[in-house]
Amino acid sequence: MTDAALTETPQASDQYVQSLARGLAVIRAFGAEHPLMTLTEVAARTGLTRATARRFLHTLVELGYVRTDGKTFALTAKVLQLGYAYLSGLSLPQLAQPHLEELSLKLGESTSAAVLDGTDIAYIARVTTRRIMTIGITVGTRFPAYATSMGRVLLANLPPDALAAYLEAAEIKPLTPRALGTVPELLAVLDTVRAQGWCVLDQELELGLMSVAAPVFDGPKVVAAVNVSLQAQSVAAQPDPDAYLASVAKETVATAKLISADLTARG
Repeated sequence: MTDAALTETPQASDQYVQSLARGLAVIRAFGAEHPLMTLTEVAARTGLTRATARRFLHTLVELGYVRTDGKTFALTAKVLQLGYAYLSGLSLPQLAQPHLEELSLKLGESTSAAVLDGTDIAYIARVTTRRIMTIGITVGTRFPAYATSMGRVLLANLPPDALAAYLEAAEIKPLTPRALGTVPELLAVLDTVRAQGWCVLDQELELGLMSVAAPVFDGPKVVAAVNVSLQAQSVAAQPDPDAYLASVAKETVATAKLISADLTARG
């Protein structure tokens, strides 16, 4: 999540509580890239003054959502309670989990499901076989949508106006030497993803990591994506890497269709 996204202020109204918005901004300032921060860093990330950031941080410490050693601050596991009501009422993770487990067992690789949330993807289900990223992925982990296979699947299926709004809000920049870094490049990739119905990402989020993703539908609408994480070295060691990726894509698409069928049946 960008610093700009943290400091955006919605249009004022008599229903808007600024102190609540600022407190949530402090919580959202922490993440995979900023798990531990000083007061100054939190203030810079949120656009708050040091005095204001200090008040919110110490309030969150008192409530148990943040811990501190006196110099630095970090979230506690209690923040998971804030999202639990949403996740527990969302049937998609429960529907997806057994299918992800079966796909993981079949391929021997980690599998995931994610939804689009702002300019990021947010993981809603995960089956891990081994850790192949420097950052551990769990339910709730977020990454920039444009730089992930699941994000590109989700972006490719957005209505034109929603995609335009995303491109206006997102900061598109290469995260690895192999990654695309411009909007025209992204749009060209999204055209391909849209046409073929799945996406392969080759070391654009992190070197050494590849992934294959496919869309999950609820009726006519794409509501999520599933993926398989792969080690680039293992893919390259296959007798025919392209054929192997095609087979993984076929299995991923099939799993996405099974989840989609469950969602349709539920509705």
